[in-house]
This record gives sequence, structure tokens and C-alpha cells, in this order.
Amino acid sequence: MIVRFARLAVVLAAAAALAACASPFAPQYEYEEQLYLSVDGRATVVIDSSLHALIALRGADIDPSPGGPIDRELIRTSYESANCDVDVSRSWTRKGRHYVQVVIETDDVRTLSQCGLLAWSSYALTRLDDGGLLYQQAVGPPAKPASEPKANWDGSEVVAFRLHLPSRIRYHNVKLLNGENGTQERGNILTWEQRLTDRRAGVPLAMRVDMDSTSILNTTLWIFGSAFAAAVLVLVLIIWMVIRRGKKVTWTTT
Repeated sequence: MIVRFARLAVVLAAAAALAACASPFAPQYEYEEQLYLSVDGRATVVIDSSLHALIALRGADIDPSPGGPIDRELIRTSYESANCDVDVSRSWTRKGRHYVQVVIETDDVRTLSQCGLLAWSSYALTRLDDGGLLYQQAVGPPAKPASEPKANWDGSEVVAFRLHLPSRIRYHNVKLLNGENGTQERGNILTWEQRLTDRRAGVPLAMRVDMDSTSILNTTLWIFGSAFAAAVLVLVLIIWMVIRRGKKVTWTTT
């Protein structure tokens, strides 16, 4: 049941991410990786990217022409591997460039580097001595494209790596574009940003988060279940008292 709730949350979040792409108030990333992590190591990655960025950063062999069709099957097979389930189901256009959304699922976050175009990152999830969890991700240099994409970039484009974490965050090393420490967003979300020019130049990005090993979802469900059980117990107790009092009244009358 918890797994089903988690998967539903990811689907809803992906839909919200797509809606945000169309919002003029949301950050407009040229390439964005969002990783939804579970405490048991399961993970879903939602990638929103222009076709030009997929070529420039991940060496994808696709046609980014605005007037041409999007080869979703080619993109899907580029990400897919024996350990990853891949879906390319959404696309849109912004500033004359095609964008796609890719959803990748795995039972072990540490295997994501085997998923084709995610190979530029290494992933680690380990248990700390105090029982907490340590998540680490290091993003390496981009792949070299066969040919440079002819994109109308102006140098202001931003790349983002966003974590949606399952439990209370104890420590993180988020850095903003200006070098200042970032803050935790609502819903245990952390975002690391880079200029597209820096990402293309291979400027390293190391992400670290220390967190609790107990899922907030599990805790919420446990609290809800306990409250429900307590309410049922109180109701049963009230019914028992009413029945018992009714018997006493009947006995006295007789």
C-alpha cells in the first residue's frame, strides 16, 4: 500500500512539474533531473530537458529540429537498461526548442549510473552509525556530442538537479548559483543549480544529504492509523457503557 502511495505521489509530482514548465513564474530550466528517493533505495528520476541539451550534455543522437518529429523511442532506448524502466510520454515547445519528459524507475538508486544517459553521475546510499541515511551523488563531465547542437542559447540557461527526499533532513550542502548556501524547500525538496555553460564545461557537482531512516510517509500513516484505532476504541467503549447502563436501568425497574 505504501509503495502504491509513493508511486502515485511521483506521478502527481511529475504532472505538477509539467504544469510548472508552462508557468511564467516557475524556474525555466534547460535541463532538470528530479530524483524521488525512498528510504529502501527505490528511486524515480524525472528528467525535463530540451533536445538540444540532451545532445550537448549527454551526447544523444537525436534530431532537435523544431519542425521535425520527436523520436521518443530513440530517447527511451538511450536511457533504458536491464535495471531501469523508462517512459518518454510528454513533450512541449519553449523558445522555439522541443522539450521532453523522461521518467526512469529503479529498485536500487545505486544502479542509476547504468541507465545510459544517467551515466555521468555516481550514486550512493549508505546507513550511518546513528541509524540515519547518507545520500551522495557526484555529477561528472558531460558526454561529447557527435556534433554541436545549433541552439539559440544566450548564456543565461540553467541546469538543475533536484532531490525529493522521504524523511527529515539533518544536513545538506545545497549551493545557489551565486555560491551562497541554499535552503530546504517545502516537502523536503533540495535543488542544486548550475549554469548550462558550467555544466557543459564539466564543473563538478557533489551533492550530499544526511537524513532520518524513517519515511515521513510511513510516520504519517502510522500516526493516522493510531488515531483511527484510538477513535474506534473510544467508540466501542462508549457503546459498551451505554449498553451496560441500559441493562442496569432495566434491572432496577423490574
